[in-house]
Amino acid sequence: MSSELQVKVAVITGAARGIGLEIAQKFHSEKYHVVILDYNKEALQDCKAKLKGKKRYSYFLCDVSKPKQIQKVFDQITSKFEAVHALVNNAGIAIFKPAQDITFEDWNDVLSINLGGTFNCSKIFYPALLKGQGAIVNIASISGVRASTLRIAYGTSKAAIMHLTKQQAVEYGNYGVRANAIAPGPVETEMAKLVHSADIRTSYADAIPLARYGTMEEISNAVYFLCSPAASFINGQIIAVDGGFDAAGVGLPSLRN
Repeated sequence: MSSELQVKVAVITGAARGIGLEIAQKFHSEKYHVVILDYNKEALQDCKAKLKGKKRYSYFLCDVSKPKQIQKVFDQITSKFEAVHALVNNAGIAIFKPAQDITFEDWNDVLSINLGGTFNCSKIFYPALLKGQGAIVNIASISGVRASTLRIAYGTSKAAIMHLTKQQAVEYGNYGVRANAIAPGPVETEMAKLVHSADIRTSYADAIPLARYGTMEEISNAVYFLCSPAASFINGQIIAVDGGFDAAGVGLPSLRN
């Protein structure tokens, strides 16, 4: 395949559904060729069916915790596109258990995909990002800032991603590749609709100044902004997209009343 130098390319991991797919569609709407990576074969097939007939998408089955799989994808992408202009490290898993019930295997699974996958993809795609003077956005979480129950592995992985982002910003920034992260608060995803009880939703509303969940579109807008020329001097930042959740203390319901 011949090199297509004029095409902007965005690589999104964990992008077959949910927030990742929303991010992919946002970049596509901005005329990027979007590369969707996901390790879930069924989800990737469903994604292809959903986007059938739309040009400027590529799909790859890939486990981001496996460097050899990422390298294979990188080689295929760069055989067609010389440069990558945006890398969004969105792939992640969560195992929610009490701290004493998390096994070492659970811990390794969460850290290898969430943190290891972010490291692996950034390292392997760096040469193409350098050619495109591109940007990395890592998807962290408000759980990496605010501790909560059942998140000892997940929250730790997201906190580590935040510091990894700063390391990338300092080292890669010397060569023109920016790195930032966003830390979403509660987001209105299909999964949240299924697993968040009415009590949980009320508790979040009571703790968030905007008194609601975020939308997937609001997350994708933040990600795209950080990759865009409008953010060309933003590097090494963790942006909480959380309706003020991290900023708030206690007592919001009382204050409202």
